[in-house]
Amino acid sequence: MLPTTFPTLLNLRSIISDKAIIALLSLAAMIPMAAGRIDLTVGYGIVLWHILAISLQTIFGLPWPLVVLIVLALGGLTGFLDSLLVEVAKIDSFIATSGSIRIETLPWTDAVRLLDTSVVVMIPLGAQSKEHGPHLPLNNDWLLAEYFAKHVAAATRVIVYPTVNYSFYPAFVEYPGSTTLRMETARDLIVDIVRSIARHGPRRFYVLNTGVSTLRALAPARDSLAASGIVMQYTDILNIGKDAEAKVRKQAGGTHADELETSMMLYMHPAVVQMQKARDDYHPGAGGLTRDSATAVREGKTWSVSGTYGNATLATRAKGKVIVEAQIRGMIAEIERLRKVALP
Repeated sequence: MLPTTFPTLLNLRSIISDKAIIALLSLAAMIPMAAGRIDLTVGYGIVLWHILAISLQTIFGLPWPLVVLIVLALGGLTGFLDSLLVEVAKIDSFIATSGSIRIETLPWTDAVRLLDTSVVVMIPLGAQSKEHGPHLPLNNDWLLAEYFAKHVAAATRVIVYPTVNYSFYPAFVEYPGSTTLRMETARDLIVDIVRSIARHGPRRFYVLNTGVSTLRALAPARDSLAASGIVMQYTDILNIGKDAEAKVRKQAGGTHADELETSMMLYMHPAVVQMQKARDDYHPGAGGLTRDSATAVREGKTWSVSGTYGNATLATRAKGKVIVEAQIRGMIAEIERLRKVALP
């Protein structure tokens, strides 16, 4: 940085070359800003077109002049579609160009521009402290919810709220570390969260649900909100991706920390799965799980020493891939249908 060595033509050329992309980005962002708009596609657009340009040359062997024309054409088409959303459909430019947003990352002064009746709000729901056998962590459902939320948000436009990590899980309270809310509390928790968001505009909500017993709290929550003109739908984890599960299932039965759920975790978060501790622990029953066989008989519960309900030893990452990808497709399809639901 010495005055005798730094201000040289070589250094000037190096700085200009190094900062050329940032300068172009700044100029691109300045044009809509001068018109009183904002274009949030600039940041991720430059990365997308960069990767596309490299791929077209290295994978498909296209000459660089043709690659430049293709990238420019696609960039122009993207800009044209964004302009239709903003100027014709009259969608706020911040929303039209933003894609999915995690609301927690914004100040309220930005959030206020996103929250209106046109958006779908997604609220992930997954226990962060609930037993899943000796081979899966207590935060298993929370990890599922976070993974699903990330991948669904990447594929369709939603406003993502923080994951709700407590709910109605009465079947697992005998296992240390597990927590539950009363059904009425779990119901009201969702109702209160949704209503507090709805007062700022949104009327369509999707609870990305990863539990089974939670369905009993979500159904009355949905009905209560409907009476206020709010549309709330939620994932039925037992049925979404059901066809894919049927194709890979080998266990005799089970729905918890079993072959299917363990396979999903092997695909999503293999580092947290301890397969050497996986158990085949399936004793058909109708009630909550219990570690005591006498209690199972006396109270009509399901006996499970390990906390597993199924055969986790059959789990594989390949099975998990089939199930998870099918479930994500199902969730996206449900959100797109919700987006088209007429508001009361």
